[in-house]
Amino acid sequence: MPVIRPLPPELINQIAAGEVIERPSSVVKELVENSLDAGATRVEVDIEQGGARLIRVRDDGCGIAPDELQLAVASHATSKIGSFDDLEHVASMGFRGEALASVSSVARFTLTSRAQGQEAAFRIEVDGGKMQAARPAQHPQGSSVEVRDLFYNVPARRKFLRAERTEFAHIDDLLKSLALARRSVEFRLSHNGKPVRILKAARDESAALQRVAEVLGEDFPAQSLRIDHAAAGLHLSGWVGLPTASRSQADSQYFYVNGRLVRDRVVAHAVRQAYADVLFHGRHPTFVLYLELDPAGVDVNVHPAKHEVRFREQRLVHDFLFRTLHEALAQTRAGQGVGTPTQEPIVTATQPSYGFSSVSAPSAPAWPNAFSQSRLSLGVRDEPLAGYAALLGEPATPSASLGFAANAPMPEASDDEAPPLGFAIAQLKNIYILAENAHGLVLVDMHAAHERITYEKLKTGRACSNLRSQLLLVPLNVSVSAKEAAAAEEHADALADWGLELSRSGPSGVVVRRIPALLEGADVAQLCRDVLSELAQHGSSRRLQELENELLSTMACHGSVRAGRRLTVPEMNALLREMEATERSGQCNHGRPTWTQLSLPELDRLFLRGR
Repeated sequence: MPVIRPLPPELINQIAAGEVIERPSSVVKELVENSLDAGATRVEVDIEQGGARLIRVRDDGCGIAPDELQLAVASHATSKIGSFDDLEHVASMGFRGEALASVSSVARFTLTSRAQGQEAAFRIEVDGGKMQAARPAQHPQGSSVEVRDLFYNVPARRKFLRAERTEFAHIDDLLKSLALARRSVEFRLSHNGKPVRILKAARDESAALQRVAEVLGEDFPAQSLRIDHAAAGLHLSGWVGLPTASRSQADSQYFYVNGRLVRDRVVAHAVRQAYADVLFHGRHPTFVLYLELDPAGVDVNVHPAKHEVRFREQRLVHDFLFRTLHEALAQTRAGQGVGTPTQEPIVTATQPSYGFSSVSAPSAPAWPNAFSQSRLSLGVRDEPLAGYAALLGEPATPSASLGFAANAPMPEASDDEAPPLGFAIAQLKNIYILAENAHGLVLVDMHAAHERITYEKLKTGRACSNLRSQLLLVPLNVSVSAKEAAAAEEHADALADWGLELSRSGPSGVVVRRIPALLEGADVAQLCRDVLSELAQHGSSRRLQELENELLSTMACHGSVRAGRRLTVPEMNALLREMEATERSGQCNHGRPTWTQLSLPELDRLFLRGR
């Protein structure tokens, strides 16, 4: 066996650099976070050759005292924590004290700083881990860090660097994410001597939204919902994009925990579930969300680069995020916000205990004449709907037809009195409804719209009724993991409320005796594994509800007015009024949009009017 011996400090720092410094953007992250922890109000980042040649970060923070410059570059030396209790309540971006030591071991490193109240600045240089003595320099209050020739002494790592454009794109994305975290700080970014991005400090809500628009696109404010909700010591704020603003990739998702950008599975799962009913398959939502909680409730010391966190109350955080976002999206109505570029906070509550205030949905306005009806029934009778009523123990009754006169007159109302989706004027190819509102032309996919209306009614009926369970003729033994079997035992009562009766049959097995009658014919074994897997991982599961919703969605599709059917003007107007009063009516059950607005200016541009 080789002799056991301590590693030299230079090698220790290079090993640490392999964990922390993946690419030039990792260096920028560590340096800018140090500037933010120093209280900087202005941060300038200069890059050359994608960061391989030069990374310079300047700030106007508190600076570093001359006698502490050498300690700043030493391993595990920091001013941010001093005891285990400090580690349990980390509120700063950095806390390990290894970033500068790691960076200086794989680059030519220069640190210049002037502390608050000092008459002169001092500079220290480190070349591949070899430190020189500090000497006086010229510098305003604050600090500047120069990192030249990254990985010059680690050729193997330098070979893994990508093209200059790719590395700079990573730096740009990183700086945008940090700018969203600290909206009161001004950020400037330049590449090869050319200014690329200037983000002015945001002093109010309007300026903060403008910064969000600069990062996520100018259309985001008009296609987002403002979130502001507090409960159980948790506070969620920010903006979530409407389903129609979704993207093909998850590249516009920013989630911050106490100001720190994180990628967390609990958060991702909660957001995905909140959008499940309104997002088209293969699409990803956009959002900028800030979660504030007691620092003792989150462990930030679980990843070398601090990309991940661990919540101590994982289930509480998951349910809080899901319910807040779910309720916010549920309050959206077709026609809501037409003509208004921004929206007020849609979820606002502060409660001492964990719970959610019931936010009432805006009811359909009482428009005059025959079109004041908000109930829609198009004379459709379908067997799935009757079967669903039977499962709920209710009599199946045929749908009633609209009680409107076919020759009902068009209501006369001024633009100020017109409802959000306006009044129907025609039907196109027996598929689309054309309506006129105060802003121009509204196009509605009548099948998609009625499908959402029917679906929401079925879900309401399901929530207000006791769903019957189906006793299996022969109990089914299902093999699961020990953790999943424990979850079945722990959550047996909650599962029984959904009509799923499970009991533990051994260290890694469960017995299924009852399932929801609505899911008769489903793969029971796979269903149980899916539910128990979510329970074991997240402490809660919506798999049963999701499967039921899938069935209700199918029923709603078959029980809705079909494309190709001719509607009367009163029927079309009744459909518009129901859309305005129905939750999530901007999308059908499959996430497709149900309506779109063509404003008069858009129509004028289309026909070159005024040119």
